[in-house]
Amino acid sequence: MTEGVRSNERTAAPLLSLRRVEAAYGTSQALFGVDLEIHAGECVALLGRNGMGKSTTVKSIMGLLRLRGGDVEWRGRSLRPLVAHQIARAGLGLVPEGRRVFPNLTVRENLLATARPSPSRGAGWSLDDIYGMFPRLRERERNLGCHLSGGEQQMLAIGRALMTAPELLILDEATEGLAPLVRGDIWRCIELLKRRGLALLVIDKNLGPLMRVADRHYILEKGAVVWRGSSQALRDRPELVRDYIGM
Repeated sequence: MTEGVRSNERTAAPLLSLRRVEAAYGTSQALFGVDLEIHAGECVALLGRNGMGKSTTVKSIMGLLRLRGGDVEWRGRSLRPLVAHQIARAGLGLVPEGRRVFPNLTVRENLLATARPSPSRGAGWSLDDIYGMFPRLRERERNLGCHLSGGEQQMLAIGRALMTAPELLILDEATEGLAPLVRGDIWRCIELLKRRGLALLVIDKNLGPLMRVADRHYILEKGAVVWRGSSQALRDRPELVRDYIGM
């Protein structure tokens, strides 16, 4: 694996560590020894073409896919013994690909369904916090999830994840298929969350805004990390984008 950053640039213990993670769907292996780290307040991007293992990596982190090998550690403790809801309660929030809002609950009910206080920061996120970030959700507060536009559903999915009071938020294709104006709103939200000190793992095909917000990038190819480095290091290697990302 080629590295675009020196290993001694960070000395603090990471929030999240993947150590030689292997995962499979039945007999078909999907991840081959994936290593990844995310530190407090850091935004990390996971890049690669479709089918290279990005969403599988997310499922492995969140306990939605059982590991075949390696380990996922949160604050130095293994997540392997935990099931998905226990991992979420530990401080990892997920905005899944496809949004997956509760269709028969209102916007308000969707947000309150996952709300919990933050173990480290007191009250966590409130409805007013979410509505301040996404005013459209306040306007649609009494509407069912199934009656929202795609962009509104994405805002709701992000708000719902934030209501779990995460220390790390994972966004899997959060701007996929959205109109440009709505996509801009989502990127402004991501930038705001980073300024607030929330750790982020972002999967997205929009490399321009991603390069502005991400501190580091990992590129996956056929279930393995083939490169990692800073945004500037990636800008200096346009062949990586051409060969592994296809943009």
